[in-house]
Amino acid sequence: MAPLKVVHSERVNAVIGWVLTSIVALTVVESFLTNALLWGGFGLFIIVVTMVPVVSTKEWTVMIPWPLLLVAATAMLVGALGLYFEIAGYLAVASLALIVATELDAFTPVDMSRRFAIGFAVLTTMAFQGLWIIAQFVSDKLLGTEFLRSQTELQWDIVIVTVVALVMGGVFTWYFERVGHVGSYKRSMNSVRSS
Repeated sequence: MAPLKVVHSERVNAVIGWVLTSIVALTVVESFLTNALLWGGFGLFIIVVTMVPVVSTKEWTVMIPWPLLLVAATAMLVGALGLYFEIAGYLAVASLALIVATELDAFTPVDMSRRFAIGFAVLTTMAFQGLWIIAQFVSDKLLGTEFLRSQTELQWDIVIVTVVALVMGGVFTWYFERVGHVGSYKRSMNSVRSS
């Protein structure tokens, strides 16, 4: 099957990525202004992780594929607006894990098969969900929030976020098999070797 023609320009991918990262930044500001500190902190963490390739290479065009950022930005925006907050949380956690897996695969010498990358993203999602649960517990105790209402709900959160991670991993595997990512470490290293 021929690859899809979506974005094959590093600059276009970067511009879309920066716009989406700016949307996440706006949700962070809005969350902090409305005292949604936990959600704002999570968004800030997404921004920091997203900026790792840019900071490490010192090139503004070295960004992860924009569809990953689209999912993260949409989840953060929906959560900041207070709509479907739990679903937004699941998508945000899963997208963060996929961003980490993509950055490791695309911008470092680490070489992951697609199946391993999905497994890694699912396990990373579960780890991030565990950290998110701890943050919610601390918020409930220190800030008087009521994120965690019962142990059963907490266990279902872990199951649901795992299923969301598997589905997102499958969708993005399908995407990456059809659309080559621009500006990856392997591509830039190959061009260095050939020159």
